[in-house]
This record gives sequence, structure tokens and C-alpha cells, in this order.
Amino acid sequence: MTASHTPAPAESGPRAGNGLVSVAPASGLAPTVEIEAECIGEVSASGYLIDITVIDRAVRDHLSPILLAALRAELDGTPTDLHALLRRCASTLAPALPARLSMLAYRSSPFRTAALEPAADETPNAKGLQPMKDAFVLSETFEFAASHRLHLPDATDAENRAMFGKCNNPNGHGHNYRIEVSVEVAGAAEVAGKARGEVDFAAIERIVQSEIMARFDHKHLNLDCPEFANLNPSVEHIAMVCHGLLAPRFAEAGASLRSVRVWETEKTSCRYPA
Repeated sequence: MTASHTPAPAESGPRAGNGLVSVAPASGLAPTVEIEAECIGEVSASGYLIDITVIDRAVRDHLSPILLAALRAELDGTPTDLHALLRRCASTLAPALPARLSMLAYRSSPFRTAALEPAADETPNAKGLQPMKDAFVLSETFEFAASHRLHLPDATDAENRAMFGKCNNPNGHGHNYRIEVSVEVAGAAEVAGKARGEVDFAAIERIVQSEIMARFDHKHLNLDCPEFANLNPSVEHIAMVCHGLLAPRFAEAGASLRSVRVWETEKTSCRYPA
């Protein structure tokens, strides 16, 4: 079960490097945010796990003052440690809920999310999130335009047309692709010997710009991109290739790439790994 709450807006920040989030700063708190709280547990005889208004009231009562104080501190020149802020919010919110808090997310736009989740090998304990083994996950969505042709060289022309239809057009066709990159920051940094928090949204934007946008934006994937010279550029393969390009760069920066999700259309997407 999830619930969302939007605190009052604050002053706007500088422009970001991602066109989809151009009005939201790449670092620090955004002027308007959405808080998502997820709870898990056994459903009662009423059919409810928890009344949604209970989550909403708890978020408003317990988290709004914390977020407002952080916004005021930032305006006074104190930078925000978003990971520490979310951990404080989770530890404050969990005791106020009658069901177990399993995830807490801070969403500054539909395309940028910071989430506190159980680590990959952990499950929440009875009191909420694991206090020392939580995972801090940053997710950001980008957009690039590219054309492609779906075609298997080992199949006949008739077989390719039957399999791919109009997508087998010899001259190709285009999409405005969207790609969501989710990076686990907490925990991976210590393994790489780097300071926790070194990878932020600004770093994600730099790496995605270098490895994905510069490579694929306004390109014909089959003709212009060596990655697809011998690989059919389906949305599944695009997600896999993007993951392969990004994973080592984030590892070098002290983070761990959790997943890449690519949308070919509003109805067609693939996440890798699934």
C-alpha cells in the first residue's frame, strides 16, 4: 500500500542538466516534492492493511516539519544530505504507523526519485526499515530520440515482415525513447573506497549524458551505433546495452547500477535486469 503527500513549495533552484527535470535542481531539495510511503503486512478482516488516511496524516504530522526545516536550512546555506534526511524521516515515521514501513521515497518530479529501501539481501524488520542496512536508491528518467529497424539477417524478408510488421521498414522508423536509471548509492560506496553520497543526481546526469545521450540521441541505431551493428535494436536489447554501458561507470564512481528501464512507447518498456 502506498500514499503520497506534497508539502508546500519553497524557492526554486538552478536548472538541471536533464531536459525532463529542467525546473528541478540536480542537487538539494526541490521546490515541490511528493513523499511516497509503502507499508507491508497482513490484511485484517476489514480487508485493509492500513487506512490510507492514517498514512497521509502520519506523513503530514511527522515529516512536514522535518522537510520544512531542511528547506529553511538549505536557504540559509546548509546543504542537504538527502540520504540522511530520508533515514531521519523513516525512523520518525515508522513508529507512527500501525503497519511496517517498507519503503520511503522523495520524488522531486515525475522523473527523479530518491528512495530508502531495504538492502537487496535484507527484508524490513518488525520495527520498519533495517537501521544500518538500508539501500539509498536514486532514479532518474531521461529522453532521447532515435530511429531503428527491427530485422534479423538470418531470416528471410518474408519472415522479418511477418515477425516485425511495419517495424521492419527498410528505412527504419523513430521513437522518443525514455530511459530510467536506478542507482544504489548506500553501501556500494564503501566497497569502492569512496565517500558515501559522492554519487548524486548531478553525477547520474553526467554519466548518462556521456554514455547514453552522446551515443544514441538523434542516431539511427542500426547504422550509426556499433553496439547494434549485429544486434537487433529491440527495446529489450536497448535496455541490456544501456545497462552494460552504465554499470562500469557507476562502479568507478562508487555506486551500483540496480536497473535500467527503457520505454519505446507509453505501452512498451523493458527493465534490465528484470
